[in-house]
Amino acid sequence: MKFIRLAVVVFLMSLLSGCDENVVYKAHEDIDDGLWYIKNKPSFKVEITDTTETYNLYYLLRNALQYPYYNLYITRNFVGPDGKVISNTLEEVFISNEITGKPYGHGLGDLFDHKIPFLKNYRFPRTGTYTFTIAQSMRQNPLPFVLSVGLSVEKVPVKQ
Repeated sequence: MKFIRLAVVVFLMSLLSGCDENVVYKAHEDIDDGLWYIKNKPSFKVEITDTTETYNLYYLLRNALQYPYYNLYITRNFVGPDGKVISNTLEEVFISNEITGKPYGHGLGDLFDHKIPFLKNYRFPRTGTYTFTIAQSMRQNPLPFVLSVGLSVEKVPVKQ
């Protein structure tokens, strides 16, 4: 019985450790007191060394269940290694069901983590450091119950 349990634990750990092999960059910034001010614009610097790969890019958000809206407007500034703006985009992301209020994402207690795609199958044009700056663009300032904001850049898995 102990052997079976040990085998299951080893198998699950190997699955979990293999999940992040395509992650090139993953970081988040905590929002002080869960109050996201418009002037607070977390910035993430991503080093890209392989331009032959395609990547999926995701927002990483953590909010409390008390967050008062079903959506969130985000302004994303995307700057290339040469300092030129690649895009400055206002996006609406949905973090709970508009009708039922049921949160999307994964939760534990009253905290919910969201991984929301914003660029799929993207190919970076050149190697170097890209900067992503994320700002909240809601009418409420500060925006309550947003606990952290982040970014994940992942290689698109090769299908076999």
